[in-house]
Amino acid sequence: MAASRRGEDDPVAKLQQKSHKCLVEIDGQVMLERVLEALLDSGCFDRAHVSVDRPDILTATPKMSAWVDEGRVVYIQSHGNLADSVLKAVEQIDKALPLVITTGDNALHTPEIVRDFVRDFHASDADALVGLTKEDVVLREYANSGLAFHRLKDGGFSSCNLYGLKNENALNSVKVFESGGQFGKRHIRILKAFGLWPFIVYKLKLADVSGLLNVIGRRLGANIEISWLDYPWGPIDVDHKHSFDLAEATLIERALATQPQAVEQRPS
Repeated sequence: MAASRRGEDDPVAKLQQKSHKCLVEIDGQVMLERVLEALLDSGCFDRAHVSVDRPDILTATPKMSAWVDEGRVVYIQSHGNLADSVLKAVEQIDKALPLVITTGDNALHTPEIVRDFVRDFHASDADALVGLTKEDVVLREYANSGLAFHRLKDGGFSSCNLYGLKNENALNSVKVFESGGQFGKRHIRILKAFGLWPFIVYKLKLADVSGLLNVIGRRLGANIEISWLDYPWGPIDVDHKHSFDLAEATLIERALATQPQAVEQRPS
C-alpha cells in the first residue's frame, strides 16, 4: 500500500519536495525501494503488488524499474481508501489469497521481520493475522519513539503494519480500514470501524488484546489472531519528521554495524 493520501502536502514528502511520501530518500535509498527489498529478500514471495495511484512511481529508481521488468514488482491501481484499494487489488491479482499486506512507509522492515510474520501466518488457522509489537519491546530501544500505543488489560502494543488475509472470510476484516486506519492516533475511528461495544471494550480496557480481537472478529465475521513480533522498530513507520529522523538514525546504525571492521596494521 503506497498511495499518497496527501500528496505533496504530506509532511514527509515536503522534506524533499516529493510527490509521494514513499519516494523520499532515507539514508540514501528511496523508502518504497527499501520496503520492496525487505519483502523480496525475505524469500517468502515471488512478487510484490504495489497499490499506488501512478505506475511511474514503480520506475522511480533503477532497482525498482528492474524488478518491474522482471515481473517481481507489479502495479495495481489504488482506490479511494485503504479498504477499497485492498479489495480492488484482490480482484485484480490472480489467486490473490492468501495475501500479506504492508505499507510503503515502513522503512525499517527487514527480511527477518517479514519471515517471522509469514511463519506465523502459515502456522495460524485464523482467517486473518495482524503483526503487533509490545510497548515494552519498543521502549527498550526507543524511549522517545512518539508511537501511539493501544493499551488494554495486558499492556500496551502497536501495529507493525503487517497483515495476513488467508481466505474470503478475511476480506470482511478489511472493511475496518474504510475510515483510513491509524486507530492509535484517532480513537474515534475505532467506533466508526468496529461499532459501539468494541469501542467500549477498548476505551475501558475490559479485555486483553486477544479478547478484543475476538469481539471484533465476531462482529466482522472473521477469526483474527496475532503475530507477536519482537522487533523494537517493527511499528515505526515514517509519518513525520521525528519518525523520519528516528528511522534514518536506525538505518545508519545498521549500516555501520554491518561494515567490516578495519584491521589495524601494526609495524613489523
